[in-house]
Amino acid sequence: MADAFLVPTPHGDARVHLARPTGEPRGLVMLGHGAGGGVTAPDLQLAAAVAMEAGLAAALVEQPYRVAGRRAPAPAVQVDAAWRAVAEQLLAEFVGLPLVVGGRSFGGRVACRTSADVGAAGVLCLAFPLHPPGRPEKSRLPELTAVTVPTLVVQGERDSFGVPDPSTLPAGHTLVVVQGDHSLKKDAPVIRQTIVDWLEAVVPPE
Repeated sequence: MADAFLVPTPHGDARVHLARPTGEPRGLVMLGHGAGGGVTAPDLQLAAAVAMEAGLAAALVEQPYRVAGRRAPAPAVQVDAAWRAVAEQLLAEFVGLPLVVGGRSFGGRVACRTSADVGAAGVLCLAFPLHPPGRPEKSRLPELTAVTVPTLVVQGERDSFGVPDPSTLPAGHTLVVVQGDHSLKKDAPVIRQTIVDWLEAVVPPE
């Protein structure tokens, strides 16, 4: 069972649900939720379970605006600062261990924008929101392509927020398109194995 605790940030308390593997963890996976969602989303729970099975601790992070009961996300500068504050506290506990960051939709965007700041070894994007539905001209691709560490993007083939063109992604970025839509509620076995294989490459077993 995960331990839940509050972490002070410059924009209010975040809530962290931290689960540890059996034995000493060999790394940490830190994942954020979608804009109006929570950490109980099936794809986040699946990714956290895979991390645990791989011997990594898993931290599911609720942004301060969600802890305060709001559904509308705070500005990017605030959620990014809160994410960095949580990462700093967690890394003080998991000293010297590799950190993989990521999240679902909006949470993946936060992880991409701050990956260099927190020293991430990899980024896991579940249903990256490439653009608002029906607004492909408002692309968020630069947030994704700016990441300089190995990045896995798992996208539903019918995602209304768009599917990245593989040719637009830099080396080190892996795109896996699965059945379903933005919810990623289908194709769980494929999603699981995809994350298993990618994590093994990013944080190799000793």
